[in-house]
Amino acid sequence: MDIVIRQADPGEYGILGEITARAYLQDGFLDFGESDDYLGELKDVARRAAAAQVLVAVEHDRVLGGVTFVPDGGPMADLARRGEAEIRMLAVDHAARGRGAGEALVRACVDRARATEGCVRVILSSQSTMHSAHRLYERLGFVRTPDRDWNPLPELTDLMLITYELTL
Repeated sequence: MDIVIRQADPGEYGILGEITARAYLQDGFLDFGESDDYLGELKDVARRAAAAQVLVAVEHDRVLGGVTFVPDGGPMADLARRGEAEIRMLAVDHAARGRGAGEALVRACVDRARATEGCVRVILSSQSTMHSAHRLYERLGFVRTPDRDWNPLPELTDLMLITYELTL
């Protein structure tokens, strides 16, 4: 496996945005499909990179996927507080799945959290239907934190995001 995890280059923002949007659409994670407001956020890697760390998994100069790492409750955090890092928008291109890119991206986030002074845990939110991701998180030691589950769109009563944490 020749997958390298590194900071995304601005020239890769477009392809990573497309990979992320396509992954969420193809897996059925956007309630309103192509018209879902969140689709624009998933595609806007430049905005994320201005407020957090965007990492990519690359193999032979091909972007396989990416993740947004938010240290210490930064501006891109949904839930993280002081002393917590947050993982957001993990996505791997369908053609590259099953080869370890997703796991490598999560591990890189955990390593960055451990290197962040004062960081004591990593948290993340996930849709209840993201079963493959849940298996990955649990395999890496993340545990469910139902007390932090939340709804980003209260008008959609059936949209509840479940949360996980890893104590460092």
